[in-house]
Amino acid sequence: MINVLVVDDHPSVIAGTKLILEQEGDVKVSFALTAEQAEELAGRSRFDVLLVDLQMPDGGGIDLSRRILGIQPDATILIYTGFDLKPHFNLMVETGICGFVPKTGTREQLVTAVRCAARGESVLPFELLRQLRRPGAPPRLRMAEQERASLTDRERRIIGAIAEGRSNKEIALTLMISQRSLEYALTGLFQKLKVKSRIEAVIQAGKLGNADEA
Repeated sequence: MINVLVVDDHPSVIAGTKLILEQEGDVKVSFALTAEQAEELAGRSRFDVLLVDLQMPDGGGIDLSRRILGIQPDATILIYTGFDLKPHFNLMVETGICGFVPKTGTREQLVTAVRCAARGESVLPFELLRQLRRPGAPPRLRMAEQERASLTDRERRIIGAIAEGRSNKEIALTLMISQRSLEYALTGLFQKLKVKSRIEAVIQAGKLGNADEA
């Protein structure tokens, strides 16, 4: 059973999210209408995934996530919002948030995001990845980054699959390679991009991709 906590001040959002997720049969949804309630629940219960609204009347979702992580350092938190994420993206990553779920997404996107997060995988909307770029980076610098870390076609396919929230097993099956070979490929990819996690790899690859378009 996947235990989910939805933190949102809109009862209609909670009701709709609860209905969608609990139709899966193996998901149980609890909810908090305020940041205070969320902290109280996080202090006395453990949840596999927390869906936290970005804008709460008694505190922002990022600050709340930071406090929850202070209570449960291994908590898996997804920001659940209808607002533009780009201005908050870096702060979210630095806070330790595992990913993002748009409220405007489909039922399948919500369910997939929760299942990926429960497996310990990062969740990043691909449209956000496409919009990420370092403002004001000189073209010459972006070209130098490309030369140091240009990706092969297979590496780009791996990055795309990670961004979609696919597991290592699913990626290996898609590429028709063993999971061990995929692990070696991921290690090399992380070293090439100078990152330490899947979400950092997706972000860095997005910057390189935007440099291609510049």
